[in-house]
Amino acid sequence: MFRQHKDVLQRKSSEKVIHRGEASDWRIPRQMGSLGPKAMITGGTGYSGFHLCRVLLQEGIGVVLLDRHEPKWELPKGAVFFQADVCDYEKVFQASEGIDTIYHLASFGMSGGEQLKKLKEIDSINVGGTKVIIDVCKSRNISRLIYGSSVIVIFGGDPIEDGDETLPYYPLEKQPDNYSKSKTIAEQMILAANGAPLQDGETLRTCALRPPGIYGPGDNKHISRFIKIIQGYLLYVTFDTMGTWTNWVHIYNLTQAYLLARRALTAERNFIASGQAYFINDGEKINFFKWTSVLYEKLGHLKPRLVLPGYFLKIIVTLLEHLYWLLHPIFHFIPFLTKREVGHILVTYTFRIDKARKQLGFHPKKYSLAEVVDDYLQRKSMHEDKGNPSP
Repeated sequence: MFRQHKDVLQRKSSEKVIHRGEASDWRIPRQMGSLGPKAMITGGTGYSGFHLCRVLLQEGIGVVLLDRHEPKWELPKGAVFFQADVCDYEKVFQASEGIDTIYHLASFGMSGGEQLKKLKEIDSINVGGTKVIIDVCKSRNISRLIYGSSVIVIFGGDPIEDGDETLPYYPLEKQPDNYSKSKTIAEQMILAANGAPLQDGETLRTCALRPPGIYGPGDNKHISRFIKIIQGYLLYVTFDTMGTWTNWVHIYNLTQAYLLARRALTAERNFIASGQAYFINDGEKINFFKWTSVLYEKLGHLKPRLVLPGYFLKIIVTLLEHLYWLLHPIFHFIPFLTKREVGHILVTYTFRIDKARKQLGFHPKKYSLAEVVDDYLQRKSMHEDKGNPSP
């Protein structure tokens, strides 16, 4: 059986290793062969999870990718995909055999139409799934749990400039959307679980990383959405948001932080990250419309001459969101932006990464959005030349 799975792991993406959790005799350690420590990534087929998988494998760490959705990319050698819902305790328990670290990245409701889903649907994954992960850590004696949180647990719409980890959570009753509420609750659950005794005499160590928006090569979500918004709505008009700043993080910087967080939950580092939260970004602030203006040049368009005040964008999107709630029972219509997303564009919210630098040894490198866009357009062109749908 081991030989069969090893052969399958080396095949191309059209023959991905997929296990849906039904076979009781399936054992993850056997699949990973001689690889040393083993980590599981929930939401593992997502953009961040898949890039983190590659970094961990380069460190000699075997990886289980747990997700409801099958991988979009070729499965790296040394990784195993386990298809399961993070809310399903039995399947998560089965997938976590032999694991010493869980990266809990699975979430729902972050952007676009997902934000407009009901609280129950978002809460069941973001909060219910987090409870399952904590329970599995205790049952399996998994001593390290790292949560993929977000800056929205602190930012709820009020301006923040150069904030740090001493800032309190944004009050749940004031959070502008269900996703933000659920992420805040989930992070608090993760950090509260820090120090829990495990059955083998060890201690559960947890921490949370708080990235802002994520970009980088292979990103099919943000870059493609930026392009659709520009081509569909902003070819001839843009908005004046000068004086408002935010942070973003390149995927390579984020995966570096995840790897450092794992090390910082070990005795060798005196468990320095135990029970801690960290803001993670590129170490610089950007103005969103100025930062993304490179897209016009890359798409062969002139920058719009008509520049409207930023509050016009808020009015337009508010009207569109009301229209969505009015029409969605009979007509499928998704606003190009949500009120929460616009709130993130029109208000300054920036965070220092001093704590991550000092405690984790996090030193972000400088990357260019223009290079990321070039990568996206090149891959898109290659797929279209081969007659495949765009990535």
